Amino acid sequence: ELRLSRFRGKVVVLAFGFTSCANVCPTTLAALAQARKQLGAQGDELQVVYVTVDPERDDALRMHEYLARFDPTFLGGTGTEEQLAAVRKSYGIAASKTGAGSDVSIGHSSFTFLIDRGGSLRALMPYGHGPDDYAHDVKILLQE
Repeated sequence: ELRLSRFRGKVVVLAFGFTSCANVCPTTLAALAQARKQLGAQGDELQVVYVTVDPERDDALRMHEYLARFDPTFLGGTGTEEQLAAVRKSYGIAASKTGAGSDVSIGHSSFTFLIDRGGSLRALMPYGHGPDDYAHDVKILLQE
């Protein structure tokens, strides 16, 4: 079971998406990977957690392989639709599925959550922020 409390002492960036996403998700994950590199040794104090909005296709192995392409330290979360719906609800994440089969698309909230070392939500970053913005904000949280 994946719990954010497991990462107390680290800054967590929590994001929601899916491995079949063509644009938004890979852009965000690439920015987070670059930000982690920019942090140098402090990057070890950052944990990216990526929770799927597509549990039908995103099992643990697929999530692991997908995230490893960006950064091997990134962790993915999956589960049943009911479990993930509860997580999305608790963070105010909207997700809606359209299409069927290989033509499935999932629209979802695209902001990320910055969570401090003590587990408190400190910021929401809307889609489109680059690695410099993430590295800047994470550095501030790491100094606390």
